[in-house]
Amino acid sequence: MLRHFTQELEELNQKLLQMGALVESSIHRSVCALMEQNQDLAEEVLRDEPIINRMEMEIDGMATRLLALRQPVARDLRLLTAALKINTDLERIGDLGAHVAKRALHVMHLPIVQQMTDIPKMESLVRSMLHKCLDAFVESDADLARTVLLSDDEVNMLRDAVYGELLETMRREPSLVPAAIDLIFVARNLERIGDHATNIAEDVVFLVEGVDVRHHAKLSA
Repeated sequence: MLRHFTQELEELNQKLLQMGALVESSIHRSVCALMEQNQDLAEEVLRDEPIINRMEMEIDGMATRLLALRQPVARDLRLLTAALKINTDLERIGDLGAHVAKRALHVMHLPIVQQMTDIPKMESLVRSMLHKCLDAFVESDADLARTVLLSDDEVNMLRDAVYGELLETMRREPSLVPAAIDLIFVARNLERIGDHATNIAEDVVFLVEGVDVRHHAKLSA
């Protein structure tokens, strides 16, 4: 019975990682679609969104069933609770990737805004945060999860830089206002992806150590 439960937990972990890999790819492809004006990439991301939604429902069903039938305690209980929360954050990240893809499709029909250098930097950073927190989940590495928490301020700084550049662009060239507004929403969506990665990292720290670090209360612990 115990071995079977362990196998079920491992299957749940693997499905979470599969979902995480697809979500991570969606983030990258959505911003590549924006930067390269690649309609095919944007449409790929939109086609993957229902797949991510189905994965969320499947993982939610697995975790809920294990909670009800196995009545786990201690670390196993924390694992299932964390899996449910991580699952929700991954689905929301997938939604945000789809939002970026939709903005990319819209921007393709507008005059080009040249000042977009910080958007790829934001994408790279938030995708790295997501990758690290998923690695931390697999490896039960609270220290790696804490590095994700420390990246949150850098994401906010890049967002502010993007906002500043785009506001100046709109002031200087009114014809670029519609495209610049789309890019402001892209930056906002990337920042929110960073927030969800931070949530996952907090869940990993709680899973491994049983310590609640929400609001970064115990980063130095």
